[in-house]
Amino acid sequence: MTYILGLNAFHADAAACLVKDGELIAAVEEERFRRIKHWGGFPSESIRYCLAEAGISLGDVGHVAVNSDNRANRWRKLAYVLTSGVSPAYVLSRLRQRGERADIAGNLKRDLPEQDFRGTVHAVEHHLCHLASAFLVSPYDNAVAVSVDGFGDFSSAAWGLGQGGALQVDGRVFFPHSLGVFYEAMTQFIGFPHYGDEYKVMGLAPYGEPRYAEQMKQIVRLKDDGSFALDLRYFRHASGGGANYSVKEGIPSGGRLWNDALTGLLGPARDPAAPLDDRHRDIARSAQVTYENAFFNLLGALHRRYDTDAVVLAGGCAYNSVANGKVLERSPFKKLYVQSAGGDAGGAIGAAFATWHKLGGPEAKRHFVMDHAYWGPSATPDQIASAIAARRADFDAAGCTIERIGDEAALCRRTAQAISDGKVIGWFQGRLEWGPRALGNRSILGDPRRADMKDILNLKIKRRESFRPFAPSILREAVPAWFETDDDVPFMMQVFRIRAEKRAEIPAVTHVDGTGRLQTVTWAGNPRYARLIQAFDDLTGVPIVLNTSFNENEPVVCRPEEAIDCFLRTKMDVLVLGDTFIER
Repeated sequence: MTYILGLNAFHADAAACLVKDGELIAAVEEERFRRIKHWGGFPSESIRYCLAEAGISLGDVGHVAVNSDNRANRWRKLAYVLTSGVSPAYVLSRLRQRGERADIAGNLKRDLPEQDFRGTVHAVEHHLCHLASAFLVSPYDNAVAVSVDGFGDFSSAAWGLGQGGALQVDGRVFFPHSLGVFYEAMTQFIGFPHYGDEYKVMGLAPYGEPRYAEQMKQIVRLKDDGSFALDLRYFRHASGGGANYSVKEGIPSGGRLWNDALTGLLGPARDPAAPLDDRHRDIARSAQVTYENAFFNLLGALHRRYDTDAVVLAGGCAYNSVANGKVLERSPFKKLYVQSAGGDAGGAIGAAFATWHKLGGPEAKRHFVMDHAYWGPSATPDQIASAIAARRADFDAAGCTIERIGDEAALCRRTAQAISDGKVIGWFQGRLEWGPRALGNRSILGDPRRADMKDILNLKIKRRESFRPFAPSILREAVPAWFETDDDVPFMMQVFRIRAEKRAEIPAVTHVDGTGRLQTVTWAGNPRYARLIQAFDDLTGVPIVLNTSFNENEPVVCRPEEAIDCFLRTKMDVLVLGDTFIER
């Protein structure tokens, strides 16, 4: 019996997973325990959870695999240092930090002192982890694997062919050229300064026109082989004195990526406190168009090279669900898979499965398929009851009624009725989702038919920018009737066009450009959520509910205590904790 612990450590979205004999047992991001978005550092709480879920100790773990390898691309790093003018002091500082972080055994001993690790540590190159996290858990025996992100182990993109349990890396784009850096720089330029704000640009883009797309062709230059290059005059990241990514007390941050020369091309940058105007919307649209052009230039070249119909995506740019939703129409590929944690957290899974196949050789047949995202902590009925009892006085003060409904069909009918009445529902069920998307186990739900539901949610709970869309969860069998593209989207990683004749029926989940970032729900993948959506369909004729993450400017809730806190401090109407129905 072989246990492999996979880690993303000392980087944003720190995470851990546990693989047993080639099967995933558990996976969770550290932010869910620390309650700080994108928490970086060493994922000790995630490790504890994974071990507890499997009922083992660290002493039972034979291998720890980490999604970073300081030795990767070392000659390119050295050549860059010698020719770029980066100060030796800066290089020594970075190397010292990396050395401290690479001591995985030491970190395990420090953070889990009561447990004894006697296994082997494997450092796995960053983009190989991304590629493995996509292909080695995909439903395909043959696929082109593509990783695109900011940077990791001195490269920003990689690609190759996956066949059976084998995965080869055939090409890369190296530092300092990066589509992720381009998109993040544009995000900062538009006035969204925080780590991970790129999704705001994606949501803003449909409100603008691509008026700056021609100028941006100077910033990102496309090559015939599918690769790309940045015009470094517009960026600061390529020098040691420029923008430095760091993680302090678990909080990731980076300095300004764009250079002042960018204002000569696009005009002044937006102050984060200033209102958004049409120029900012146009820059967002132009940035999205520029990214998509580069992305599809790469996919087109890879299809010509490999002549394979399936493609799998990973890396932070795999969260660009707008681009992902166009893969089947703008590229020759006919099949697409993006796992639920495509970014750096997912590298923990990539490191574990890459190590499993390396250790197992030909006999490590690839058979595990990640077809759902529910790999995190759950709560027992007793734990839920205890959490409710501890806050009984607060529930009473809020005028809540508390009722246990043991019959699942009745519970779903009651909840569906509340949704159809325009109420906002906190829905806490089963195991926590792996990845950033709430997928029906830690979700806030609403009626997609109500044009005012976006405003209601933003007023009562989310308190976020009005241009950001909410997502539709739809029964898988209903997709062809409501969307122009018919495909499996279990992890909410693709945006499709809603059929024109249906858009007026579901205004709360229809974005300004007529699209929706859908989640397809199956009875096999999440039977209780499917039953709820079916109950709503029975009431309304609409097999869709509005779904957003169960949180209020914090990581998605993990435990019932956090769900109760969020419910009580916001104006949510109903909280469904397992079988317990709580209503104000």
